[in-house]
Amino acid sequence: MRGLTLHRHAVLAVLAMFALVGAFVLVAAPAARAGENIFVEVTPNSAPAGTRVTVRASCDNTNNQQATVHSDAFGRVVLRPDNGFLTGAVTIAGNKQPGDYPVDLRCPNGSTASTMLTVLNMAQPSKGPATGGGGTVGDRGTGSLLLVGGLAVVAVAAGLGVFGGNRRRTRPGA
Repeated sequence: MRGLTLHRHAVLAVLAMFALVGAFVLVAAPAARAGENIFVEVTPNSAPAGTRVTVRASCDNTNNQQATVHSDAFGRVVLRPDNGFLTGAVTIAGNKQPGDYPVDLRCPNGSTASTMLTVLNMAQPSKGPATGGGGTVGDRGTGSLLLVGGLAVVAVAAGLGVFGGNRRRTRPGA
């Protein structure tokens, strides 16, 4: 009986510990304001210079008003309300050097948010390596010659198959 009482005291001590930890977490956590949602995102977030990107943002409860976005990658852009968000599209400057560029949102209510846009170095090669023609490139005669030769080999193989099949069917002395 004494073991059962000791066990019950241990369970009550553990429950009291959980209650104290829970109360501390609830009291110490800052109160979240409903609806606070301020962000900016760029899609794609990594792109070569000269590429068109889409900017989508939220200014909490002021998504029905225009906001501005600024970046050294593309300058200043006005975002307009669109289905509960603020959206816009812009082209990264064609001469922009590769690197990371901050994209800063400024909301009408004074709130701000920021994200990063990475401009990639996607230089196009002037032309491929000179590795030769591969045998069939050039005049049309070579490719046609190979085609005719291949058809001739198939015809000979089919003829030998038919001839060989007829020969087996004949009986000696018949």
